[in-house]
Amino acid sequence: MMYVDLRSLTQPVGIMRIIATILTCVCFSLVATVGHISSSYWAWCMFTWCFCFFFSLLILILEFTTVSSKLPFAWEDFTAAFAILASLMCLATSIIYPTFFTCSACPHQIGASVVSWVCFGVYTGEVTLTWLHQCGQNTGFLSTVPGIMKLLETFFACLIFTSLEKSQYFSSPGLQWCVAVYSFCFILAIIIILLTTGQLTSFFPFSFDTLVIFYNILAAAMYMTAMVVWPLYSLGTQTRPSNCGHHCAWDKLVVVTFMTILNFIVYTLDTAYSIHLVIDATVTSTQ
Repeated sequence: MMYVDLRSLTQPVGIMRIIATILTCVCFSLVATVGHISSSYWAWCMFTWCFCFFFSLLILILEFTTVSSKLPFAWEDFTAAFAILASLMCLATSIIYPTFFTCSACPHQIGASVVSWVCFGVYTGEVTLTWLHQCGQNTGFLSTVPGIMKLLETFFACLIFTSLEKSQYFSSPGLQWCVAVYSFCFILAIIIILLTTGQLTSFFPFSFDTLVIFYNILAAAMYMTAMVVWPLYSLGTQTRPSNCGHHCAWDKLVVVTFMTILNFIVYTLDTAYSIHLVIDATVTSTQ
């Protein structure tokens, strides 16, 4: 028998989700009225607003119908992770869209940009409320520091893929290596997230935490090579071309370079924190 929970819509987090659902719908509606633009950044912005709208609405429906309590995974961990991811995606979109697609005589684009910033604020507020609610409680993987770092790693990789163009790396083995690094680390990070949130790590015949540490070390080392190789082979010593327009391919190379550096830092911090957790667990078990 299905019940409904009105409290899920009237509590502060529920109200913020309703506002976020409305605002993200406004964003992609405003942009859709302008028309399609052949740009990976435009596609990223539209995907962000549609993605956030769909999952915010889905979360509201599942909590209102109490179906969320019957799902085979930690629901609060999922919603907290979604709020973090949505705030990151909206932050990136709120920077990208007005930078590349807004002008002083573009009311729809200006409106979408402003509403996108409000969306970022709403999702950040949801993250804050969720953190205050879960403070002192046992949380799932995605709400922990290693889980948040995994979300950051996949998020930065998505921005890298959005900025990549095949013509930029197709004829260069060095740049192809960098793309292979981005793809390999992204796929394994997603697998780790799925295995951990799905509580499948206990089926491994060896320590999954140790495996994750080895992966983090490998990923950090691979990103370190990409951090050197990508700007060396893509940018070299050249500066921004004088005839580079508003959607300049050179800017995308810089974005990939910057995101590579950020992901290297995150993987390094993830490695150090994972080792710290394992050492603490070992010391605790021996006492």
